[in-house]
Amino acid sequence: MKKNLLIAFGIFFSIGVSAQEDPVLMEIDGKPVTKSEFLQIYLKNNTSPKYDKAALDEYMTLFTKFKLKVAEAEALGYDTIPKLSKELEGYRKQLALPYLIDEAKNAELVKEAYERTINEVRASHILVRIDANAPPADTLVAFNKIMAMKKRIEKGEDFAAVAKGRNGSEDPSAVNNGGDLGYFNAFQMVYQFEDKAFNTAEGSVSEPFRTRFGYHIIKVTDKRSARGTIKAAHIMVAVPKTGTDVEFTAAEKKIGEIYAKLQTGAKFEDMVKEFSDDPSSNQKGGELPPFGTGSTTRMVPSFEDAAFGLKNNGDYSAPVRTDYGYHIIKKLEWNDVKSFGEMQKELTNKVNRDERSKKTQDYFVNRLKKEYQYQDKSKKGAKWFVQNLDTNYYFGKWNADKLTTDKPIFVLDGQKFGQQAFADYLEKNYRSVRKDENSVTVKTQLKNWEKEAILEYEETKLEGKFPEFKALITEYHDGILLYEIMSDKVWNKAMKDTVGLKGYFEQNRSKYMWGNRLDAVVYECSNQQIADQVSKMIQNDTINSKHVLDLINKDSELNLRVRTNKFDTEQTSFLKDQNLKVGVNKSYLFDGKVYVVKVNEKLDPKNKEFSEAKGATTSDYQNYLEKTWLEELNTKHSVKIFESVLYSVGK
Repeated sequence: MKKNLLIAFGIFFSIGVSAQEDPVLMEIDGKPVTKSEFLQIYLKNNTSPKYDKAALDEYMTLFTKFKLKVAEAEALGYDTIPKLSKELEGYRKQLALPYLIDEAKNAELVKEAYERTINEVRASHILVRIDANAPPADTLVAFNKIMAMKKRIEKGEDFAAVAKGRNGSEDPSAVNNGGDLGYFNAFQMVYQFEDKAFNTAEGSVSEPFRTRFGYHIIKVTDKRSARGTIKAAHIMVAVPKTGTDVEFTAAEKKIGEIYAKLQTGAKFEDMVKEFSDDPSSNQKGGELPPFGTGSTTRMVPSFEDAAFGLKNNGDYSAPVRTDYGYHIIKKLEWNDVKSFGEMQKELTNKVNRDERSKKTQDYFVNRLKKEYQYQDKSKKGAKWFVQNLDTNYYFGKWNADKLTTDKPIFVLDGQKFGQQAFADYLEKNYRSVRKDENSVTVKTQLKNWEKEAILEYEETKLEGKFPEFKALITEYHDGILLYEIMSDKVWNKAMKDTVGLKGYFEQNRSKYMWGNRLDAVVYECSNQQIADQVSKMIQNDTINSKHVLDLINKDSELNLRVRTNKFDTEQTSFLKDQNLKVGVNKSYLFDGKVYVVKVNEKLDPKNKEFSEAKGATTSDYQNYLEKTWLEELNTKHSVKIFESVLYSVGK
């Protein structure tokens, strides 16, 4: 999570200033930081920015700390660590994609994505796994296996039976769902899968096709207009997937009783608070993230169908069973799919980040060829490869050691791209290449290399062409270094340095105290009559809480809840200010429930032991380490702030 926060700089934002208009705002060890860089980060971290002296000074303090940590990381060579260099290069590739596409073709894909947003397809699939870099022999085995299953289906066997049968689909979920993926639309599957599903007729089975997961065949079972997005709340009685019949029966009884209470006037939100087993929603009225068309949140089909089946906002369903237990679902709000105009920017961003953007690169490469005066020299340059490639190539055992020349294969922007670079590409990219005549293999690989080389060349020029891209790369670079050095100097150090951590605890022991506590058993009763029964029963010390729970909840799971713990009275709302004594206390009403508390012992305030305070101590120790580290950095690195430039921000 920390890493995601640190790299949250990566939101696209263009300041759009030239170098002449972009004065230096500060220097760290003589390295300039411009006004636009500061402003860009300031705006991303302040939704309601202020430009007065106090606000700018406050943020400048934070910004300086950030830049000092990055400067220290660079001084220690973090930017040369192979793992981090590789990570940054990966981000760079992703961020460069929107700049390496043909805009017209991209617009077509955006419109296609919208059509697939307002419509949904339901499909089942069979998967035969094959690694993306598998050798041809393994690829052929996988292809033959998927073809064999397709032929069985064409001869009349049931798709689901083939999918979950012996030697069937290698998608583990097929055992339970027969390959049925439910409904989906744009961006919810990898692009090749989505494309095949939307282009396969309803009721038909596709030809085998390949994704990074392996070979698939798809059966399209339905197509429909998208249902939009719904916001719903639920009451959940959880049952584990491995739950017994007894557990399911008890859960069904409990959800039925909750439903009956709703029908007689109980408030939905009260029932959620008292009885729902979903910890992510039971403190907010059962409210769930929106789900449906285009949403990243997906619910199991039975849950979705019940939710979308509700007519009016405020309506709630009868109990619904899913793999997770039982639910009562309340409709809060429904929204139809937005118009193309409303979604265009969002869809464009998704297309630019998605695999489908690669479709436009061929168009883009042709444009670059014209712009950079491309010259084809492959007739002579590729001849050596046609003559010297052999069957070892398809198994990764071929090399170009005998190549002694570096004749140009093509020229771009006055730069020669020669035989040695192509040889290197061939040696590294032999996987998934179909065995064929040398001339065919060389021609295919030459086309792939040429495209890759031209795009890589253009990528090297992006910082000069697009200031916003340069700023984005800087931010990702700084974010990666910051995360890594903070892990080493603060976060991980605090957890690994057990001697230092314990020493810090001992020096600050007085900070870590238990408040007034009760060693108690708390009986939360649904009404006063039950509270009276409980009070009477627990006067007998031979009767424990389990006996009480079994008897009181014999007719209803909603009658009684029991909690046993050492409770901090100041931190526990239903015990605070109750003046409880040792033994069975008189029942009392709190927040709609009647409480009976049996106090075993009153525990006075005392120091926590290290094991009891380890979490809080670790957090405090991390803050201490960061503070002392920053003091050291301030003496080690020089910082110069140009206040006239700082206070001109926003003007």
